[in-house]
Amino acid sequence: MKRLFPWLVVIVGLVIVLLVVRQLRSGGAATYQTATVTRGPITQAVTATGTLNPVVNVQVGSQVSGNIAKLFVDFNSQVKAGQVVAQIDPALFQATVTQAEGDLANAQAALELARVNAKRTQDLFARKTSSQADLDQAMANLHQAEANVKIKQGALDKAKADLEHCTITSPIDGVVISRNVDVGQTVAASLQAPVIFQIANDLTKMQIDSNVAEADVGVVQVGQDVDFTVDAFPMRTFHGKVVQVRNAPITVQNVVTYDTVIGVSNPDLKLKPGMTANVSIIVAHKDNVLQIKNAALRYRPAEAMSPEMGSRSLAPAGARGLGARQRRTSERTVYVLSGGQPKPVQIKTGISDGVVTEVDESLKEGDRVVTAELTSTAARSSTPANPFGGPRRFP
Repeated sequence: MKRLFPWLVVIVGLVIVLLVVRQLRSGGAATYQTATVTRGPITQAVTATGTLNPVVNVQVGSQVSGNIAKLFVDFNSQVKAGQVVAQIDPALFQATVTQAEGDLANAQAALELARVNAKRTQDLFARKTSSQADLDQAMANLHQAEANVKIKQGALDKAKADLEHCTITSPIDGVVISRNVDVGQTVAASLQAPVIFQIANDLTKMQIDSNVAEADVGVVQVGQDVDFTVDAFPMRTFHGKVVQVRNAPITVQNVVTYDTVIGVSNPDLKLKPGMTANVSIIVAHKDNVLQIKNAALRYRPAEAMSPEMGSRSLAPAGARGLGARQRRTSERTVYVLSGGQPKPVQIKTGISDGVVTEVDESLKEGDRVVTAELTSTAARSSTPANPFGGPRRFP
């Protein structure tokens, strides 16, 4: 044992030295978080929100004022074009028609008298027993009587039209989606026509009026496929197509959007007017392409960034317009982990779905690209440098 004891001391000392050296090396080396280059499908889409509406939605109102005497339809009633849907009390309008008919009859009697007087005056003037002034007066009275008959006839036609407007009919075939009055309620049409019903032409064909941001509207085109969901059916995906991109801008709190109309088929009537739709407009789709995580496009090693660039990276997103433009370019640099160290590789990017991005054949399937640099124990224990170049001093 006495002979082995010195060797044991030497062996233990060597083990301790090796452990210390290994700890120092591992404490000073950086470790990296990586993602594997894979192959698969990518779908680039523009997201937006919108509201489901009928393609044809007619507001049925009243052109006259009065009390609602009868309602012949209710919510969800199927109606045909020309079908009577409501009746306003016609008593006052019937009395107006009767009065207008009396006024017209009185004007017609005055016209007959004016014609007789004009004929008599013409005969007397021909026999030189009446003056020219009497003849002129008789002819003027005749013309006034004729004009008065036209006035009274117009008043009668208006009274009859108002009486007909007491009977409200449906202008289209469809279904009643809204009823805004009850029997006995008074509607006033003095300033604008009050809305009594809203009738949708065909609920099996609907549209989504979605608001697409100005930054995305440039890639939206008529005919593109659309996937959307509604809160009523969160596990079901509905489909549609872009039918119109309207040029009228909509500005809300300095945010400019454009109304994009999406045609939707609704054969089972599951979708209802007014539902909020979460829309994904499919801009591009590719199958079996190389793809990497978007985090790999944002990674830069610490030695590749100057202090000025590092300070700019802390700026808010709205202040990095140049960086945003650079991120949109197709030529990018990523770092592939090789031999424990990141090696820069120049690539060209394609479409992106916000999580992964298509890349060209500069990378190979299975390559490990660096997405982040993990801080080592020694680096965490060290004091961070002041990004402003020196200690802060106070007066």
